[in-house]
Amino acid sequence: MSNPQPALTFEEIRALVRNLPGPDLGAGTAAVQRERELTKPPGALGRLEEIAEWLATWQGQHPPEVRRPRVAVFAGNHGVAARGVSAFPASVTAQMVANFQNGGAAVNQLCDSVDADLRVYELDLDNPTRDFTTGPAMDEEECCRAMAYGMMAVEMGVQLLALGEMGIANSTAAAAIACALFGGEPEQWVGRGTGVDDEGFRRKVAAVQAGLEANPQARTDPFEALRCLGGFELAAITGAVLAARMGRVPVLLDGYACTVAAAVLFKADRRALDHCMVAHRSVEPGHTRLLEAIGKAPLLDLGMRLGEGSGAALAIALCKAAAACHAGMATFAEASVSGKTG
Repeated sequence: MSNPQPALTFEEIRALVRNLPGPDLGAGTAAVQRERELTKPPGALGRLEEIAEWLATWQGQHPPEVRRPRVAVFAGNHGVAARGVSAFPASVTAQMVANFQNGGAAVNQLCDSVDADLRVYELDLDNPTRDFTTGPAMDEEECCRAMAYGMMAVEMGVQLLALGEMGIANSTAAAAIACALFGGEPEQWVGRGTGVDDEGFRRKVAAVQAGLEANPQARTDPFEALRCLGGFELAAITGAVLAARMGRVPVLLDGYACTVAAAVLFKADRRALDHCMVAHRSVEPGHTRLLEAIGKAPLLDLGMRLGEGSGAALAIALCKAAAACHAGMATFAEASVSGKTG
């Protein structure tokens, strides 16, 4: 992230949100019609049918394709990490980025298994955001620059974008943003993250409470919540989700922190995440509460809490399967199979 000038301002971002492109109803209708003709009972493939329609609707083409999936992992550091809210030191963020680059992380293996293109985006790891317990984590320029950086991950030709993050203490930032966006008490949004003990959990709750008190504006505007309580990598995810919508690219969201970053757009416009599916339900308790708030049912529920885009990468396999069944199955007429009677 080297461009010293922001590509956008909050007002320009709000203008984009006010003019979001809608679904391609023609492609979606074509998918529904074909689904009815395939050699199976109606609804027999369950959510695979929903995925195929969703892909067609947001790719704007029928049949949908998942030949060029991309996994984008954004990495950033948080000043609030100094409060002892994580089981790991902030230095682990850069170490894990090196692990991604060397092919040694779980997300590398998952991307290989689904033939996905993994891109890792570092956001000024040597300069973390400010500690949000004493004031805003970022100023508007920094937040907008990170969002613009995230938008660059959405390149021409990408048919499906899976998003993830890496950043020590970002589950604390996620809990603070979620609490600002949707209300409730910090205890309802804070989880164990990387595995903190009881004392660490109490420090996380206290940090979220202090952050909300130090940044009252975070409760009044979703982009202020992102700026005041978030991190560079979370802002980049928000930007990537927005750019994907503008470019008609369907998005798979990973776990808690990733979904929180996307939820900033949901609070700005309840239709803003229609092009997104949530890949999996994290064991972070706040994730279940968040999914209820944004009205999303996760595709997978495997007890994962790793982050780094792992659940989103895994869900690419479901999208590939859905597209393959939709395009490759014979219709009743083609297979000379009798359709449903009555």
